[in-house]
Amino acid sequence: MSHRQVARQILTFEKRLIDGLLCLLLVAMIVLACLQIGLRTFFSSGLLWADPLLRYLVLWCGMLGAVVATREKKHIAIDVVGYLAPEQVKPWIGLVIDLFSSLVAAVLTWAAVIFVRNEVLFGSYPLLTVPSWIWNLIFPTAFGLITIHFLLAIAADIRLLASQSSRGNEAGSGP
Repeated sequence: MSHRQVARQILTFEKRLIDGLLCLLLVAMIVLACLQIGLRTFFSSGLLWADPLLRYLVLWCGMLGAVVATREKKHIAIDVVGYLAPEQVKPWIGLVIDLFSSLVAAVLTWAAVIFVRNEVLFGSYPLLTVPSWIWNLIFPTAFGLITIHFLLAIAADIRLLASQSSRGNEAGSGP
C-alpha cells in the first residue's frame, strides 16, 4: 500500500470520526437541554451539572465545526486580493494565504498546549469527576487538526502550481 493510500485512509477515518462525534455531541446537547427545560418547567429543579456540561459540549461542537470548515475549505476568509487578482496569480495568493493560516494555526496549537499544561498544574474544579484539563483538550486537538488541514492545502497548492508550470513549459517548448 502506498503512502498516499495510507494518508487517504487516515483522512477518511478522521473525517468519519469527527463527523460522527459532532452528530453525537449535537444529539447529547439537544437531549440534555430539553431535559433541563422539562425539569425546570415541570419540577422547578434541574441537574446541577447540566449547564456546565452544555457549555463544554457547545465549545467542543464549535471547535470540531472549525476543523470541518477548514477541511471542507468553507472557513471564514477575507479574500479581496484573490478576488481582484488575475487568474494566473490566484494559485500563488492561495499558497501564501495557506502558509500564513498554517503558521497561525500552529501558534494557536502551541498556545493551547501551554493552556492545557497549566490546567493540569493549576486546574479548576472537575465536572462529573473529569478534570478540567481533559475538557479543554479540544483546543490543542482542534487547532492541531486545523494546522494539518492547512498543511495539506499547502501541498495541494504546490501540486497545482507545479502542474501549471509543467503545462506552461510544454506549451512553450513546441516547434
